[in-house]
Amino acid sequence: MLFNSGIFLFAFLPLAMLGFALAFRWRGLESAWAWLAAASVFFYGWWNPTHVPLLLASVTLNYLLARRLSQLGSQSSRWLLVAGVVINLGLLGWFKYWHFFASNVAALFGHEWHGQPLELPLGISFFTFHQLTYLLHCRAGRDQGTSFRHYLLYVTFFPQLIAGPIVRPHEMLPQLKQPRMRAFAWPNISVGLTLLSLSLFKKMVMADSVAAWVAPVFDHVHDVPSVAMLDAWVAVLAYTLQLYFDFSGYSDMALGLARMFGVDLPANFFSPYKACSIVDFWRRWHITLSSFLRDYLYIPLGGSRKGPVRRSVNLILVMFIGGLWHGAGWTFALWGLWHGFCLLINHLSTQ
Repeated sequence: MLFNSGIFLFAFLPLAMLGFALAFRWRGLESAWAWLAAASVFFYGWWNPTHVPLLLASVTLNYLLARRLSQLGSQSSRWLLVAGVVINLGLLGWFKYWHFFASNVAALFGHEWHGQPLELPLGISFFTFHQLTYLLHCRAGRDQGTSFRHYLLYVTFFPQLIAGPIVRPHEMLPQLKQPRMRAFAWPNISVGLTLLSLSLFKKMVMADSVAAWVAPVFDHVHDVPSVAMLDAWVAVLAYTLQLYFDFSGYSDMALGLARMFGVDLPANFFSPYKACSIVDFWRRWHITLSSFLRDYLYIPLGGSRKGPVRRSVNLILVMFIGGLWHGAGWTFALWGLWHGFCLLINHLSTQ
């Protein structure tokens, strides 16, 4: 159920809003949030219902771990936090990276790997990062008595489930506790519909139109002996526009849809193609992922506090991991390394 599909725009979204309004009127705001959480789980299950038990089990386990983390002392909670990180990353690694790892190990020893990749649960990279962030949030003593329904909605909120943004607990959970007089506010509906309309234009008009220049080359590159230089350059340049308008469109759809329900999500793009450097680019492109990798990986590794050599290693490592986060393949890994080296050169040139 894509955001730009008819069944989403003319069936799921109106019904989700109607149920939210009726639940608010009859039972209050908490019931409305419970309805929205249930609708989000339904949205998730539309893609593949067999993955719903996995999602709910993961959410329940992480919530229990988080509650326990907020009650224990710092020394005891450290090991519980390690267990939570291992469980979440283990689940992500099993579904997303096991086949990639096993096939490469088999090739290294001269064997052929006959296993098939597992079907990747929808949004597992995003809900894994959300749950890791919440565990760290509770470890730092900032739980603030989050209820299970709020936590379930924080993880599964359908606008952010497909392509982000990656939302920190303090960016969403306090909003769920704020009282309101009515289910929907007209300013929120107005802003939300405007963002949704503009983002649909980005996706359906801009991105899908540019795709006509990309598909003939990228979809058939293995079927022809060569590609004309002009066709190749047009396809590559067109792909940069398709990727931008597609991803930026989905991110803005998330902001618009959330705003319609009175929830403000963090922006994920800020004109990245206007960046003056590669460092500036990563401050504008997929902002929430960049800040997540910075705050939860780069800085804990030492950041730039331990000298230029350590900073260089940290940059390369973080971007390598960021590349693999996008996909289990050597092309993603090399893409991450390339950006890591570009960031390194940028930092060296400004010293």
